[in-house]
Amino acid sequence: MQIKNVFNPSRRGVVRSLVGGSMLLPGIVSELLAEDSPRSENRDPLAPKPPHFPAKAKRVIFIYMSGGVSHVDSWDPKPQLISGSGKTVSVNEFQGRKGDYQMFLKPPSWDFKSHGRCGTEVSSLFPHMASCVDDLCVIRSMQSDHTNHYEATLGIHTGSFTFARPSAGAWVSYGLGTMNQNLPSFVVIAPQTPYAGGQVWGSDFLPGSHQGTLVMPGSSPVANIQRRAASSRLQELELETMERMNRRHLSAHSSDPILASRMKSFETAFGMQAEMPEVFDLSKETDSTHAMYGLERGNTNGFGWQCLVARRLAERGVRFVELIDVGSSNNWDAHGDMQTHVPLAKNVDKPIAGLIKDLKQRGMLDDTLVVWTTEFGRTPFNSAANAKGREHHHWVFSSWMAGAGLKAGMTYGESDELGIRVGKDPVHIHDFHATILHLLGLDHTRLTYRNSGRDYRLTDVHGRVVKEILA
Repeated sequence: MQIKNVFNPSRRGVVRSLVGGSMLLPGIVSELLAEDSPRSENRDPLAPKPPHFPAKAKRVIFIYMSGGVSHVDSWDPKPQLISGSGKTVSVNEFQGRKGDYQMFLKPPSWDFKSHGRCGTEVSSLFPHMASCVDDLCVIRSMQSDHTNHYEATLGIHTGSFTFARPSAGAWVSYGLGTMNQNLPSFVVIAPQTPYAGGQVWGSDFLPGSHQGTLVMPGSSPVANIQRRAASSRLQELELETMERMNRRHLSAHSSDPILASRMKSFETAFGMQAEMPEVFDLSKETDSTHAMYGLERGNTNGFGWQCLVARRLAERGVRFVELIDVGSSNNWDAHGDMQTHVPLAKNVDKPIAGLIKDLKQRGMLDDTLVVWTTEFGRTPFNSAANAKGREHHHWVFSSWMAGAGLKAGMTYGESDELGIRVGKDPVHIHDFHATILHLLGLDHTRLTYRNSGRDYRLTDVHGRVVKEILA
């Protein structure tokens, strides 16, 4: 006689057996069982979800400048830094090391002028973005918690400076789902890998379907997107067979988020084969549109290509698009010479301005949030009077936002008279993230995910919505 092994315990079953009717530790047991409970999102992790409250923005284009753009050379004019050139100032920390340091003030390398009706001052480093200031909300009081690239990059993307956590794009995907089942909800366009690597667009403990899909400028922007089966019909039959098998397995393991995410990735990949090549086909874009982005017709490289593709992804329903200009080298990390900012600025200035203007003329800026940021600024001082470069500076730096739900043509917050520390209205990275989520209709304190017995969120246990910049 064949004896079947009927003992097939799950974690949920084991926990229940151990505690039985005991009155001990009911809170811990409740958390463990809740953690293992099947989540409805497993059936379709990318299904559209309603926001917590009416949203101003439907989508985000997040523009990240890797390496640390100097705030006092771009968005934050400091006349006293010019008049104090060569003088010394005392600081109690330098490059993460505590102590008593005498530093030489270093003036900006570019002139600042007022632009637009609002009169926001921008340096000549960004002449094209300066022409868009009436649509921008410039934040001059940003704060980070770390002076190293890796940790600061992780922080601006995930809210965590020490451990890998889901990226902002993954949280938005998890909170709202996708608007186009044939495209990923979160796309990252980057020519090279930045500091912190794939963690910048990772989903960590969130279902894997929420991680960013990497697009690399060039002739083949997405790897492995070409069909390998002999015909589309054969591929459909293969996928249908695989889906039936996966569904059968999932019905017996309904709390397996990895399987559910893998199944969804197959579906999305199949849709991408048809729709993604059309996104990259810029042949129908007009010559004037190409010129607006500073993009030569037929070119598939450069930041102009990244920005134009971002607009095409956004108008096709991709929820979160991140643009990274360079990787972990040859970036804005101007220790040796501030003049290295010049070619980097030329690479991104016209394309970003073109993106703002293009979105605006199409009516998309009304429901698209555009974010421009870097991981930290650069020191208004240096250890030598003749130093050509600047060091890392996380005490204060500048970022900007534009579009849906924001007051346009304004500046918010101030650094002190020398651009060393926040002088007024600090905006920590957690506040920055909370405000982005708010504009998408998401309450940052309610957008949580239970992992290892704890409810996690993008803003950890911090963050406030910067209501002063909301329209």
